[in-house]
Amino acid sequence: MLRSGLIAPYRGVRYQLKEYFSHPLQNSRELFNLRHASLRNAIERAFGVLKKRFPIIGSTTEPNYSADTQSSITLACCILHNYLMGVDPDEILNVEVDKEISNEFEEIEEVDDAPINVDENHFEVCNNFIIVDEDVTREEFIRDTLAIEMWRDYINLNEN
Repeated sequence: MLRSGLIAPYRGVRYQLKEYFSHPLQNSRELFNLRHASLRNAIERAFGVLKKRFPIIGSTTEPNYSADTQSSITLACCILHNYLMGVDPDEILNVEVDKEISNEFEEIEEVDDAPINVDENHFEVCNNFIIVDEDVTREEFIRDTLAIEMWRDYINLNEN
């Protein structure tokens, strides 16, 4: 079950990036999970760099700041980081973060292989409108719609 506001990867479908290098994509769910994993890696890397450069972000102690202040600190660190990268890029920092993240991802288990309880045909396209069963959550609908559109684009790109 997906949490409200969260678009999670498909369960029981390949998720690890390295799996896609040896086997081509077979369907929209695999493509969605590949792109979800790629995006997750990019976000992990970005926060890894910020935590290395600005220890206040990676502090393990309980924050003494309000949520608004924490948000402002993170935004300020992003702005400073972008400025510093333009003035004097720190390649050593990037390499260190890449190593740490690759080690972390090797330790992460694959997404649960339990079967999906949602009927794969829970929606249909009719006269350019998508008709959805009542019991399908909003997040599942969004995920499935994104996956189908990404797959169509992927197929069209590979056919041309």
